[in-house]
Order: sequence, then structure tokens, then C-alpha cells
Amino acid sequence: MKPGLEEMTPRQTVEELDKYIVGQTKAKKAVAIALRNRIRRRRLSPEMRDEVAPKNIIMIGPTGVGKTEIARRISKLTGAPFIKVEATKYTEVGYVGRDVESMVRDLMSVGISMVKTEMQEEVREEARRRAEEALLDLLLPGIRKSSPGQGNEAPALQALPAGESDASGTREKFRRKLLAGELDDKIVEVSVSGGGGFPSIEIFSGANVEAMDLNLGGLGNLGSIFGGKKKKKRVSVSQAREILLAEEMDKLIDTDRVAETARDRVEQMGIIFIDEIDKIASKEGRSGADVSREGVQRDILPIVEGSQVNTKYGMIDTSHILFIAAGAFHTAKPSDLIPELQGRFPIRVELEALTKDDFIRILTQPQNALIKQYIELLKTEGVKLEFDEGAVIRLAELAAEVNSQSENIGARRLHTIMELLLEEVSFHAPELSGTSIPVTANYVDERLKDVVTNQDLSRYIL
Repeated sequence: MKPGLEEMTPRQTVEELDKYIVGQTKAKKAVAIALRNRIRRRRLSPEMRDEVAPKNIIMIGPTGVGKTEIARRISKLTGAPFIKVEATKYTEVGYVGRDVESMVRDLMSVGISMVKTEMQEEVREEARRRAEEALLDLLLPGIRKSSPGQGNEAPALQALPAGESDASGTREKFRRKLLAGELDDKIVEVSVSGGGGFPSIEIFSGANVEAMDLNLGGLGNLGSIFGGKKKKKRVSVSQAREILLAEEMDKLIDTDRVAETARDRVEQMGIIFIDEIDKIASKEGRSGADVSREGVQRDILPIVEGSQVNTKYGMIDTSHILFIAAGAFHTAKPSDLIPELQGRFPIRVELEALTKDDFIRILTQPQNALIKQYIELLKTEGVKLEFDEGAVIRLAELAAEVNSQSENIGARRLHTIMELLLEEVSFHAPELSGTSIPVTANYVDERLKDVVTNQDLSRYIL
């Protein structure tokens, strides 16, 4: 978990989201409260903790207004296991598509990766020391100073002409050179392991492929058959250092503890973002495709309600995973979802369509603002872009105008407009190195006016 998460108030969470997302205060507040409730729940007594269910959220709003971005930023902010899935990728059993339980397996894989990275950082210093000793063994195979836990097979010298002290002195001399980077280009031969920390094989069967993962980690030498065998590789010392460091970190962390910690984190703090949930909503009385959509809803329902899902790292209880669903709901309404699923998403927030003023703020205010991105990109070619206030206002006006006249794709419209605006500059940038290019309202009109006024053309380009 990121430091300070336990102390972060809903107000501070919203302030963090404001750095990247313009407007949508209601949605930001809803997710901030949901996150805070998870922290509050962890402070309850065990008996009460099990009774408190997560308050799942449905975000309703057109595309490009920030639904996915809010969920993505929340995951980075909390350090909680997070995945984004598309509801349309899942189908009921018997139809082509992914099994809905795979979302939980994917979340568990994310949790494993997160915890493993954190634990590797804890042992990095010890692993670095061991990797250094292993490198010295490779560089000085005849003057090997054995250390416990080293798996290097380099033969020790039978007799040292100048005694043990000379061997030790040579080793220290090489150690100093190694630390100074003087040996980085020297070629050494290292043994590279073919497998990872959790060797596994997937057994493919017709009905449910993903449920058939078999963990071979604890079956002795059997794991080596599927990639655990080591192979020799000639690399530079700088590359060998990274390879040996990664191997030593893997040796020092307890894979059982990784799985146990990740399982607990996924169950207590995991977040699954289900996008395009409106695409599986079905109108009452319809048949055909709507029947399949309702089947997907009924398959998703047990996961959201709370069930045990089998993964290769053990059973995962989904009862306290936070689900955030999102959809444009152009042709369907949240009430078109089956009642049982509706009841599992008690919080509904509607995101507003973006206006000209929102576009102005999106272009300039966030830390990752679009104009800042293009300025930095072209700066790498030695080209300096200078946007004046009039150009920003004109870009925002054009984005709002095209959104109102054709399909409303929200802030994504700014990407298409900016690409078209700077197409010539981007193409000729290597030849324009050292120049400054002022971007004014007139420049914007000159580059975009024909496309915006020609509705047939704007339909395809903008």
C-alpha cells in the first residue's frame, strides 16, 4: 500500500483526482467515499467487518468524460490491485467469450505481481550483495571465495601461489573495479533460469480453460520439465548484474507468503472496473441477442454478490471486492439491468457532458494536460511550441462545436483536433530544430476551419 493511504480523507482523495481530471465532482466524491469506507471497515471488529458490504458504484455518462480515468487514477492512488474489464468480452457459458470468473483470476495475477515487487524491494540490498559476490565468482573462477547460499559452480583453485591473502586482495581489487563500473563491458557466462517464481501449466479443456490452471510449484523436480532448467548465456557484466540481482531477489522472497499476502489484499482492497455495462443491458420482452446479454448479467451476478472463485493461487472470496461499473447508457437505462444486479450497485452517479470551459481546463490545467504533452514531445526535436490564450479558447470552441454537431466523444475530441492542428509541425519537426512556433487563434482557424465547416469531412476526420 502507498504510505499515507490510511490517513487520506475523502477531500484529499478528490484533490488528488483534481490534478488529472477536470470536473465530475459527484463521481469523484462517490469513489472517495467508497475508498474511505473500505478503510473504516478494516478498523471494525472482525464480527462487524464481515457484515459490511462494499458500496458498488455505477457511473453513467457519455464516452470521453472521465469515467475510466477516475477508476484508473484511483487504482494508482490507493496502490490496491485493480483491473479494467469490458462487459462485452464475457458471455454466458456455452457461447464464445471469456468466463466471467477470469476477471477475478486476472485481479489475483495483478495482486501477485504487486506484492512480489514490494517484497523484492525489501530484500534488494541483500540480493545486491549476493549478486555482487556471484559476479566476483564469475570474474575470478580460480580465486573463488565461497559464501553460504551461493549457487555458482565455479571450481576453487587447489593451491594459491601467494597464499589466501593474495586471493582476498585480488578479490577486493576486482570488487572496487566492479563497483566503479570499470568491468561493465567484460563478457561473462551466467546460468539463467527458464522458469519464474510460480511455474505452472494450463491444461486446455473444451468447457472452461481458465479454471484448469495447475500449480506445479510444490512438485519437486517436476517443475524443471516445464522451464525450470538452467541454461548458459554469455552477457556483459552490467547485464549479468541485473540477471543475478533478479534471481537473488526471487530466491530471498517466500512465494507462499507472496500468494497469501496478495490473496488477502485482493479480497479486502481489490477493485474491478467493469466498462460498457450498458452493452449487456436488455430490454424486457426482447429475444435473440438480449437473451445472451441477460445471461452475461446472471453470470456476473454471483461474482458481484460474493462467491468463491478458484485460482491457481487458491480460492478467492469476492464478497468485499469493490466493483465500479460504467456505461454511456444511450440506448439502455440502468433499470434495464436485471433487478438483482441493480441491487448490487446501490450508488449511481451521472457524469456531465463536457463544455467549452471544461475543454479549456483540460487543455491547460491537469498535470498531464494535452498542450503540455505536445510541447514536451516537440521539445525533444528542438522545436518550441508557444500556445497563446486565444488559441486555447479557439481549440475548446471547436471541440465543443464538433461534439454538438456529430457524435459526442467528450475529451477524446481534443486528441483528434490537436493531432490535425500539429500534423505539419510534427512531420517537419526534425527540419525545424531550433525554431519557435507561435500557435495563435488565427493559426488554429487556418489549420482546422475547412474541416470543421465541411460536415461530411469532419465526420471522418474529427
